[in-house]
Amino acid sequence: MQLHDVWFILIAVLWTGYFFLEGFDFGIGILTRTLARDTTERRVLINTIGPVWDGNEVWLLTAGGATFAAFPDWYATLFSGFYLPLLAILVCLIVRGVAFEYRAKRTDERWQRNWELAIFWTSLVPAFLWGVVFANIVHGTAIDGQKNYIGGLGDLLTPYALLGGLVTLLLFTFHGAVFAALKTVGEIRERARTQAAVLGLATAPAALGFLIWTQADQGDGWSLAALVVAVLALLAALGANRIGREGWAFALSGLTVVAAVAMLFLALFPDVMPSTLDPAWSLTVENAASSAYTLKVMTVVAAVFTPIVLLYQGWTYWVFRKRIGVQHIPAAAPAADH
Repeated sequence: MQLHDVWFILIAVLWTGYFFLEGFDFGIGILTRTLARDTTERRVLINTIGPVWDGNEVWLLTAGGATFAAFPDWYATLFSGFYLPLLAILVCLIVRGVAFEYRAKRTDERWQRNWELAIFWTSLVPAFLWGVVFANIVHGTAIDGQKNYIGGLGDLLTPYALLGGLVTLLLFTFHGAVFAALKTVGEIRERARTQAAVLGLATAPAALGFLIWTQADQGDGWSLAALVVAVLALLAALGANRIGREGWAFALSGLTVVAAVAMLFLALFPDVMPSTLDPAWSLTVENAASSAYTLKVMTVVAAVFTPIVLLYQGWTYWVFRKRIGVQHIPAAAPAADH
């Protein structure tokens, strides 16, 4: 195995970790309007991710930085060709971060309601657009012989890509509902389980259709195995949620996300961005990679700092592992909830 193969795997792991962690973040943001019934319950949901949401986004920064350093041509083609959807995601993430911090700075009801609406929309839009982006990466786009994307925005909105966006939106919301059931107590916990059941039943056929489409288009034996794991994990998560085993349900919904993302990368390899114009113009792990020296230096740095980051983030989740409910929310909003 060459270093460029290793870095493709590492980048796949980073994106998988990001979608596993930020997936339930996005889901919680969406559930603030569909699950929570009042401001107090919205605060409960927001506080379930309050200590960890910003740490979860570090995985995105690391994935983007690793792509830039290890595969500069992949990074350049991706961020220039998909400029508008990626810009929309970036703006949403910025506004979302501001909304989390500013929402509780004033007790004015209108002020808080507007920021809560911002949290909802800036969670929903990226949850959908990430699916559109990755569906296009896997399926292929109009890349010419100079490694430039020559299509337009409309070319990215194919039925396959839109189905991918719907799948990530539903799956992340389901993942968030299971997380809400795991992290809350009382009535909101029961309603989170009920909503998770509905979302899971909606996610299953959409995800199955998208993954089968991907497999039929360019899958192999490995991607088929990941597809089977994703489907079985989703069904098992629904079963665990039904009997009230929230810890197992969350682990299995997370496994669904991991297996689904892994399938996309397995179907993509050894390409990193296939060309629909000419297969010879596709970006691959070889022709898009940095020099061997750059990859060696990156490998050493990653070997040193990755365990530290993982230990720190694991410790954060352990410290903030307790459930919360409306009884833990004071009547008057403090200066900040987290």
